[in-house]
Amino acid sequence: MSQRSRREFLADVGRGMLAGSLGVSLAAELGLGSVFAEDGADFPTFGKLEPLVALMQEAPLAKLQTILVEKLRGGAELRTLTAAGALANARTFAGQDYIGFHTFMALAPAYEMSRALPEARRALPILKVLYRNTNRIHEFGGRAKQILRNVEPAKIPANSPTGELLRKATRSGDFGRAESTFAALVNERPDEAFNHLQYSVRDEINVHRVVLAWRAWSMLDIAGKEHSHTLLRQSVRFCVNSERGGRQAAIRSLLPKLLETHKLLGRKPGSRKADDGWINRMSRLIFAGTREQAADAAAAALAEGFTPADVGEAISLAANRLVLNDRGRGKPGSSKLKPMGSVHGASVGVHASDAANAWRNIARVSNDLNAFASLIIGAYHTAGQRGAVTDAPFHAETLDAVTAKDRGALLDETRSAIRGRDQARASALVERYGELGYPLRPVMDLLLGFAVSEDGALHAEKYYHTVEEEFRTTREKFRWRHPVALARVTASEYGLSPGASKSKPRGEGERAPGYEEACGLLKVDV
Repeated sequence: MSQRSRREFLADVGRGMLAGSLGVSLAAELGLGSVFAEDGADFPTFGKLEPLVALMQEAPLAKLQTILVEKLRGGAELRTLTAAGALANARTFAGQDYIGFHTFMALAPAYEMSRALPEARRALPILKVLYRNTNRIHEFGGRAKQILRNVEPAKIPANSPTGELLRKATRSGDFGRAESTFAALVNERPDEAFNHLQYSVRDEINVHRVVLAWRAWSMLDIAGKEHSHTLLRQSVRFCVNSERGGRQAAIRSLLPKLLETHKLLGRKPGSRKADDGWINRMSRLIFAGTREQAADAAAAALAEGFTPADVGEAISLAANRLVLNDRGRGKPGSSKLKPMGSVHGASVGVHASDAANAWRNIARVSNDLNAFASLIIGAYHTAGQRGAVTDAPFHAETLDAVTAKDRGALLDETRSAIRGRDQARASALVERYGELGYPLRPVMDLLLGFAVSEDGALHAEKYYHTVEEEFRTTREKFRWRHPVALARVTASEYGLSPGASKSKPRGEGERAPGYEEACGLLKVDV
């Protein structure tokens, strides 16, 4: 079959799949049929998910949510819509677009958030992120500009140290070389692909580099492991793109030195449990120390046999301090959507917490060497940021002003404090709620509602899910610090979402683009 006839064949298949998915008249009305006629076979396709993936890339934004809600009413699952959105994002952006990869990183958290909502509202966080996803795909140029193309696996030497081979390829700054190397590794040992990828991920301490890698891996539980190559390729390309800046991170030389000095190469993780005092001291050291000091302390603790979970807990609590003690944005770096005093979005604490969560999770699912390396780098990544924050929590002086003790009153006052964008009071109320021994779920449900309705400068979903995970994996004495921090970030981000269209002004009182439309389609309150 010639290349042209092959393309025509694929175009016919594509038109048929999409028409079958949407209905012939609707597909024609949306003008989607011609998309496939222009496409070749040089990009990844996704079997039975392909019609939905194409829909996410090409449906007019004004009709997207109507179509998706109709599909849900027809029996489609939220998991399926989430998977299709993730694949559409990966194929379009390939980890190369700032808003694009932030949107991808929000999809798995949005799916987890949906599972905690009442059935009538369950689709809201997913519809909201899929709206953002398709909007950005259109701004990027749609399928005509999609980045991912099919790649031929390289021939790699037998018995080669494959993670190091991939790292060498990504350090070359050559997309083709790195992608063909990774394709070969996936073909040879798909179950080891994530371990191989870590050699490149840990070359730099960029928050997006590590969170993208973790969220791509966690998406496999939703989209299926058969799509691991497509989803993880985003991280390969992100790493290659970083190399093109010519920057050499200090961690590249420090990590091997620490692994050797503390004799962690070839070691198994220990089982020594840390007490509360040790966790508090270690988290304080990471919070207040230099990056080199924190990395050395983490390596020493692992060498002494402390469990990776306990070392990770200390890193997480250090990152949490960066949220609680953040003095808020100054004039430089502030904007209408992230004003002076705000702490949501790409703030030091939110970024540190999301990164710590990712390093901790990577350590949990990776092999022993990667577990050690991820925690050492996680400590290094979290530390050295003490200059951006104060020594005491932002809400410390507000706590004494909280007089309510009734659970309902505390929740009502927290809601009012968030709507008043009073960060200190919102945090103090949640801290008092936890001190009184009330259950977690009601306060998290309250904060969840805002995480769904607000944009959070692209971070609302990720940070909410980070807090949920870190609460579950933090000991009782310290775990309430995480919801307290979330209350602060929620108050910071309230009402500061971008307008749903260019003709609508931005400002206070806005909800996340697509949210109100989704509420109307689902017939639930805004």
